[in-house]
Amino acid sequence: MESSPAIPIALAVLAVLLGLTGFGLYTAFGPPSKGLTDPFDDHDD
Repeated sequence: MESSPAIPIALAVLAVLLGLTGFGLYTAFGPPSKGLTDPFDDHDD
């Protein structure tokens, strides 16, 4: 029985999506978030 090539591709896409999600959460809420600024606070009208 030969396995389908779609399974490793789907797992690779899933791994990339989970990695990007984790990196985004780390950037938004982790230590790098201390350097982020709010652009709306920079422009007081």
